[in-house]
Amino acid sequence: MKQLKERILSDGKCFAGGILKVDNFINHQMDPVLMREMAKELVNRFSNHQISKVLTIESSGIAPAIMVGDYLDVPVLFAKKSTPSTMENMLVTEVFSFTKNKSYTVCVSGDYLSPNDRILFVDDFLANGNAAKGVIDLVKQAGATLEGMGFLIEKGFQRGGDELRSKGIHIESLAIIESLDNCVIKFR
Repeated sequence: MKQLKERILSDGKCFAGGILKVDNFINHQMDPVLMREMAKELVNRFSNHQISKVLTIESSGIAPAIMVGDYLDVPVLFAKKSTPSTMENMLVTEVFSFTKNKSYTVCVSGDYLSPNDRILFVDDFLANGNAAKGVIDLVKQAGATLEGMGFLIEKGFQRGGDELRSKGIHIESLAIIESLDNCVIKFR
């Protein structure tokens, strides 16, 4: 998506270790106009799927997921990174965060994720695919159907996308970063 790539080049910041910081327009301070355009593009790319619910993991995926859910007119569910004492019928999995360098127990209520659901997972980044793998586990536990996964930015050099695609999952990324070598942003 041209508009997103241009914004990454103008406002994104690169740090050693393959880190791309986009917190000034995607995952801390958000640009709602860009977020709306990215949501429209994801909806367009999954237009041939029957989606009944959008799923994400807190917190950076919530904004794009809500906008996608709004365009699709379906509920949005987010997996929580802590286990609330009030949650019933809990489905639980472990997710390792590349950014935070730690594992999280993530959960959703099985009351909101059921065998009848046809899920589109939406998140801000796809790197090693750990969050996506956790979502696949939650969807499987619920007996739901995974229709696809949409990401704003994919770090193509970290191979999570390649692994997910090799499993036959419909993956769409609006911008794929080929390299961040020497803190130079190169797109695929």
